[in-house]
Amino acid sequence: MNKAKSWAAGVLLFFYMGVLFKIIVLKFGPIDVAFLWERLQLSMAHPALVAARLKAGNLIPLKEIAGTFDSMSGQRLFNLAGNIAVFVPFGVLLGTAAKAGKLALARAFWRSFAVSLGLESAQVLFAIGKFDVDDLILNSAGGAFGFLIYMAGTWLTTAGSGVPSERPEKSV
Repeated sequence: MNKAKSWAAGVLLFFYMGVLFKIIVLKFGPIDVAFLWERLQLSMAHPALVAARLKAGNLIPLKEIAGTFDSMSGQRLFNLAGNIAVFVPFGVLLGTAAKAGKLALARAFWRSFAVSLGLESAQVLFAIGKFDVDDLILNSAGGAFGFLIYMAGTWLTTAGSGVPSERPEKSV
């Protein structure tokens, strides 16, 4: 992969992280820096409120996911699918931005997890939304799925094209 393509994907990845912030933290609302700064100052001045907001969230893995399959409401299914889908482009961009062969599925999963954890934590700090451990699971799965899409696309575009693989041959 050429450096320009990798660099461009890195820039897109940076901007997509901004899109994720707008979707997950701001719930599609406007980016009001003064409002966010005020909320952050309030949280820093009252750490007990941050702890209470964290405890009010979902800290039990698979609780909300299981609830979705129990009730099968449209809202809950949309939330489940949306939490996966919103991170698929992130996984594709991760693969595109990475140096050839330097990113594995597990790393894509954990990088998606780290970004999701940051966004979920931001919801608590800015007192916008609730922390949900199931969102971490679903977002990470979406990032990993996006990376698999990137890998499949790479394989499909290089297989049978006569282009040699970018992986070095193993010496015996």
